[in-house]
Order: sequence, then C-alpha cells, then structure tokens
Amino acid sequence: MDRTITRAQALAEKIIDNIEKVLVGKREAVELAVIALISQGHLLIEDAPGVGKTMLARSLAKSIHCNFKRIQFTPDMLPGDITGVTVYNQKIGDFEFRPGPIMAQVVLADEINRATPKVQSALLEAMAEGQITVDGVTHQMPSPFHVLATQSPVEYEGTFPLPEAQLDRFLLRINIGYPSPDEEIAVIERQQFVHPIEEIEPVVAAEDILMLQETVKKIYVDNLIKHYIVALVDATRHHPAIYLGASPRGSLALFRTAQARALLDGRDYVLPDDVKSLAESTLAHRSLPSSTDPALGRDGRASIAAILETVPVPGAIPGRK
Repeated sequence: MDRTITRAQALAEKIIDNIEKVLVGKREAVELAVIALISQGHLLIEDAPGVGKTMLARSLAKSIHCNFKRIQFTPDMLPGDITGVTVYNQKIGDFEFRPGPIMAQVVLADEINRATPKVQSALLEAMAEGQITVDGVTHQMPSPFHVLATQSPVEYEGTFPLPEAQLDRFLLRINIGYPSPDEEIAVIERQQFVHPIEEIEPVVAAEDILMLQETVKKIYVDNLIKHYIVALVDATRHHPAIYLGASPRGSLALFRTAQARALLDGRDYVLPDDVKSLAESTLAHRSLPSSTDPALGRDGRASIAAILETVPVPGAIPGRK
C-alpha cells in the first residue's frame, strides 16, 4: 500500500506542478482542483472575471492528456447545444446521434451562470449519473468524466444563479482570488511573449487518473473521523443562520475529499485536519443562509467557519484548539 500511495502522490504532484506553470501563486486552489478530479467529483470555480478561472480549467485538462471540450455558455443556448441531437442521415436511411461537447472526458463549462436554468439543467444528468438521454436513448459518458465549471458572482448583470440541485452536484466550489503584487508582476513577465498555457504538455495519462481515483478510495478513515464528518454536516442542519443544511451528499463529499487530501500528503489515513481544511469548499455551497444579511454572504461560509469552532475534534483536549 505504501508504494502505491507514494506513486499516486508523485503523479498528483506532477499535475499540480504543471498547472502552477500557468497559475502563479495559487497552489491551494490548484490542489483543490486536483482533489476534485481524483475524488471523481466535479468542480465549480467562482470568482471575478480575469483571475484565472478558465486558465485553471484549461491547464488541468492539458496536464492529464484526456479528451477535452469547452462549452461557452450564453443566454441563447439550447440544451441540445450541450448534449447533442439526433438527426436523419439520408446516406444510411436512418437516424443517428451527433454528440454534443458534453461527450468528452474533461468538459469546461465556461461562465455556466450566463445560461438559462433550462440549459444549466442539461448538465445535471451527465454530472449525476454519468450518462445523457437524447430522444429517449441513453448514452454513457466516457471515463474518466470530469466537469469544471466557472462562474462570475451571481450579483453580476446577465447571470442566472445555479439552482440548489445543480450546486449540490459539484463536489467542491473554490475561489482563486487576486494575486499579490509580486505574483501579478510574475504573471505579466510570463505572458510577455507567449502565454504559458500554450507551452505546457500532458504529464500523466487518462489511465493514471483512473488509478488515482481507485487509490483514493483505499485511504483509511477511522470511525472517529467518520463521526466527526457527520457531526459537521449535521450541524449545518441545525445552525440558526442556515435555512437549508447540507444533505448526505455533503457527508460523502467531505469523506472522499478528505481521503484525497491525505493522499496528496503521502498518507494512507485521514486526519481531522484533512476534514477541517475541506469543510468550507464542500459544505458552504450546500448550506443556504436563512438571512439575506450581506455580512453572512450568499452562502454558508461564515456559518461553516463557526461550526468548525464548535464541533469537537476527535482526539482534541477540551478547551484547546
């Protein structure tokens, strides 16, 4: 097991290091993106325009040597623009399916909240079930299958907030944030002649991703850690500032991503710190605030932080953090 973990960690590090050639000074965001990939989940990247959301998605796709498609979401899109359509082929005298861009191993859903809810829901079956249905015929998604969606904050004009059911399908939601002044200078210098995204090459194969996903499942999680995960999620359902808490899918997300976090650190067991580091990214977008108070934000981030302070950590001495 140790040798498998070591090899898996090395592969994950290669992906992270390759992406960092494009995204300067954002290792935490890059690690979370890789965690979502190897946990067999989908990633939502939410931030202001121009901070690198699309570049993170594109550099991840280029690093893992998988079939890649990009969907630029717009208000006038139709569901068939994503899933594909069935058309009559006169040459063969029969109907045939022409797949849409969703039929790829890695899909970048760029500015997903610029499309109408009807179009956004076209992704739901693919993300949840690994399949799409067009004209009554089911088509299986390729393996691995990973959706990276980007969106601007919902208060921007011309956007449509993602429905709760779709938000729940994203394993993690992350923010990138603005670079520091030194990092911004490095960005300018790196792009003076050519964009780094044009120069990076794949560092792992699709088969390596499948191996990483299977290895993550083998990471040991103690019963105390499982109870801690459930306690955190259950607290979102009773917190006074949260109207709708996280579902059991939130527990599963926190469980799986904590395993992936341990793998990135080269361990074959999960620590409470792995769970704590991922609580906000897995639970905040699944926890709807009960108030529109601007101080609480649009989601449960502030409440998740408060819950982490109050729920006892396994093995901790009472009164100490």
